[in-house]
Amino acid sequence: MTENEIAYGDAHGVGPKRLVVGAHYGMRDWLAQRVTAIVMATYTVILLALFLTGKDFSYEGWAGLFAMQWFKTATFVTFMALFYHVWVGVRDIWMDYVKSVALRLTLQIATILWLIGCAGWAAQILWRA
Repeated sequence: MTENEIAYGDAHGVGPKRLVVGAHYGMRDWLAQRVTAIVMATYTVILLALFLTGKDFSYEGWAGLFAMQWFKTATFVTFMALFYHVWVGVRDIWMDYVKSVALRLTLQIATILWLIGCAGWAAQILWRA
């Protein structure tokens, strides 16, 4: 079905007769939520495997695990996936339930700033000397 048919009905006069409007984020956001969920699930499985096979649950064991560059990178990628996952979900909540445009924009900006701050903090924790 083409966009024209969706907006104006098909050639036989059957179908919706309304113009479809909106941001049209649906498919992209649905896919982003699934991809970020897969990234987080994969990291969880790796972390669980490391816990189940490891025997050193001391500070030194944790420090050794996070000293490996691949693990720092995997952790940061997982955090970025988490933050994007959160952004899509919270943005949808603000768009669906906050009717005031000014309040919705304020909440969205506050959410973005908070998530950027969390990303910076995660990077600092993972890569500080």
